[in-house]
Amino acid sequence: QVQLVESGGGSVLAGGSLRLSCTYSGYMFSTSYMAWFRQAPGKAREGVAAIATADGSPFYAASVNGRATFARDNAKNTVYLHMNNLKPEDTAMYYCASEWRGGHLLNADGYRSWGQGTQVTVSS
Repeated sequence: QVQLVESGGGSVLAGGSLRLSCTYSGYMFSTSYMAWFRQAPGKAREGVAAIATADGSPFYAASVNGRATFARDNAKNTVYLHMNNLKPEDTAMYYCASEWRGGHLLNADGYRSWGQGTQVTVSS
């Protein structure tokens, strides 16, 4: 069973930046893709970005494209999501997901394992 631990969230002013980290351990049934999702109160979970763990190819949601960078360090079993030019609408709990089992890369149903989340709050 895989364990995912997110960190790096916090409170920032609009226009600021954050780097979220997700460290994983344990056995992964599928290691092809990992992803970041976010969920604001009263809203559905939204896919933010995904990464192919083999070659690091990223895929971004339109809402963050150009403002986000998804990277991985396989030696440290860690993936990172760096976001800049943060906006109040980026405020949400951010979750790391792994063990992709098919479907669209930013569809939450496609991932088997989830972390507990890290809160990001952006104020204007």
